Amino acid sequence: MKRLISITFFVVFASICRAVTNGVVTGAEQSERYLPLLKGKQILLFSNHTGMVGNRHLLDLLIEKKVKVMGIVSPEHGFRGQADAGEHVDNSVDAKTGVPIFSLYDGKSGRPSPKLIKRADVVLMDIQDVGLRYYTYYISMMKIMDVCAEVKRPVIILDRPNPNGFYVDGPILDMKYKSGVGALPIPVVHGMTLGELAQMINGEGWLSEGRKAKLTVITCQNYTHATRYQLPIAPSPNLPNMLSVYLYPSTCYFEGTDVSLGRGTHLPFQQFGHPLMTGYSHSFTPRSIPGAKTPPQLDKTCYGVNLSGLTVDSVQAKGLDLSYLINAYRNMNIGEKFFTSFFEKLIGVDYVRKMIVEGRSAAEIKACWKDDVDRFKRQRQPYLLYQE
Repeated sequence: MKRLISITFFVVFASICRAVTNGVVTGAEQSERYLPLLKGKQILLFSNHTGMVGNRHLLDLLIEKKVKVMGIVSPEHGFRGQADAGEHVDNSVDAKTGVPIFSLYDGKSGRPSPKLIKRADVVLMDIQDVGLRYYTYYISMMKIMDVCAEVKRPVIILDRPNPNGFYVDGPILDMKYKSGVGALPIPVVHGMTLGELAQMINGEGWLSEGRKAKLTVITCQNYTHATRYQLPIAPSPNLPNMLSVYLYPSTCYFEGTDVSLGRGTHLPFQQFGHPLMTGYSHSFTPRSIPGAKTPPQLDKTCYGVNLSGLTVDSVQAKGLDLSYLINAYRNMNIGEKFFTSFFEKLIGVDYVRKMIVEGRSAAEIKACWKDDVDRFKRQRQPYLLYQE
């Protein structure tokens, strides 16, 4: 039953969001550009449930075209995209094709072994990112690139649009807060596709010992950084629609508090609340469901704010908005006990917590990272593959 619920969820997302993609053609849809590069070679595929080419998965297309896929590397949430955030996922075998799946979330280093990478002639990457520093797919990509550079195996990225690629926002990560949800000195919202970010990783010397991976990017067609690209499939279990994707840069910080952001409900990242918050008519109760087996405040009635009625335009116009977090902080009135140490890993700097405690506004805090945004835009310019 749980598997059926998950499948239904992804199908519903696809039916809602397929309508408007502005004629964008993803890298994976341009098989004439990459199949010749794979002919006669052993391929290791880094992908998950988002690696779709029309109504088919890239893996199925490759096998039909007689490409030798020796294995799949899967990121957070697993190859089928159904595991919880950070959940341990064992190695397995794809039931449909019999291809081995090597999980990067098997409780070890999160880095594929050089022995595995050496077995391949080429590592092929196709995965849908959402363009945020704490969304972990880029970290997996970087770790794979690092091993490929070490053992001298080429990387081909089938690029996909960034649904949050139309702006840059948030502070650049202070690397003393480097973690599994933040690995590079980039803003929270970096505005780059994975192909562009991979080029920046190479160009800025961010791989171990300054190594560079041999990199080929199959770029998207009809995409610019001004494109409002609607995802054809949910990128992970708790980003069920485009509003959640757009609110994610603003509501994820509740993960660094005791406040629920709606995991375990039908509105994850689109509402927030806590049993001790007062003065709100809206309430919800997180439950154990697929993709959120043990959500914060499980089975407790939470009182707070429902953001699901906001328009996409209004959310996009504000960008990264800390007012929701500040609202909850002031309502609970418990001072620094409101935060956990995970908060700094998400926001990436130490001054935001301090300013919230001092009573500063969201606008005042946002002004503090303006120089970070301007500096990063200049830094990333040489690596952009699409017009701004």
